[in-house]
Amino acid sequence: MFDSGASFETLPTTGSEFFERQSSPAVTAVRQRTLKSAISCTGTGLHSGARITMTLRPAEPDTGIFFRRIDIAGGGALIPAHWASVSDTRLNTCVTDAAGIKVHTIEHLMAALAGMSIDNAVIDINGPEVPVMDGSAAPFVFLVECAGVVEQAAPRRAIKVLKRVVVEEGDKLAMLMPAPCFSVNVEIDFANPLIGRQDCWLTMTGQSFKSEISRARTFGFEHEVAALRAAGLAKGGSLDNAVVIASDGNRIVNDEGLRYEDEFVRHKLLDAVGDLYLAGAPLLAHFRGVRTGHGLNNRLLATLFADRSAWTTVTLDSRQARIPAVFPPSRRLPAAAIA
Repeated sequence: MFDSGASFETLPTTGSEFFERQSSPAVTAVRQRTLKSAISCTGTGLHSGARITMTLRPAEPDTGIFFRRIDIAGGGALIPAHWASVSDTRLNTCVTDAAGIKVHTIEHLMAALAGMSIDNAVIDINGPEVPVMDGSAAPFVFLVECAGVVEQAAPRRAIKVLKRVVVEEGDKLAMLMPAPCFSVNVEIDFANPLIGRQDCWLTMTGQSFKSEISRARTFGFEHEVAALRAAGLAKGGSLDNAVVIASDGNRIVNDEGLRYEDEFVRHKLLDAVGDLYLAGAPLLAHFRGVRTGHGLNNRLLATLFADRSAWTTVTLDSRQARIPAVFPPSRRLPAAAIA
């Protein structure tokens, strides 16, 4: 019922051509960022239905993002938010430690941390799943803004993709290509008149993420609810935390309707951003996804890091901050528009 993915088109000139046209002010290193103070929220797990409290805490430079299951005996279990820790991608992204302790449905929170450029944080959680809140990343962006953000005395590192990396599964595709900044291009295709085949793309900045992507909610189909709950999923799903499409396929069940005309594709983008932040650092790459999802996104990162000639680490500098945010209107595509 509650699915996740996104859609996007060929990028305009925002790469090396963009830099060549600009003046060359002094280039300075970008610093790592963490929260200024701890901040908490309480909500329901989308799939578990459990009532969960979560606290985002500052962390030292070069810590990265970790989940800490404080309900586990012995002082908690630390689980890295990292692609190699992913153990389940069935309608969510789940990370697991060596002892089998899990945290499910991390993708919306990870997207918010990526969008807000948070490098280091420890996330205390007293249950098996990140609270779904309203089904988008906006509540987590709000938490970060309320806590405040501080720069740290360490340069921010990024993973620079050096060559094209692709994974495919039937008619699904996920790909990373070299680029001077992080941009995303995703296509979705549903046999539903309200969704259909859509395309959209984004050059990632904090402002573009917040205004164009963060409020897009997870979505699903009314007729799938019973089957998902029988499978132990979507136990906490409701109209308060998901867009639900009626069984006839022709209307949105939620009274408020959609937050964006193309909220479905924007949510797919949000999920991709969250999944890709599990690289362990921001990417300098262009991502293209066709009907992709959590599993394929994770396979893409595994494929990238398995090839040492495909990536390197670099220190980010102020040039990345000067790349403009670009979010052109999404397109509803005819069936023949995408090969």
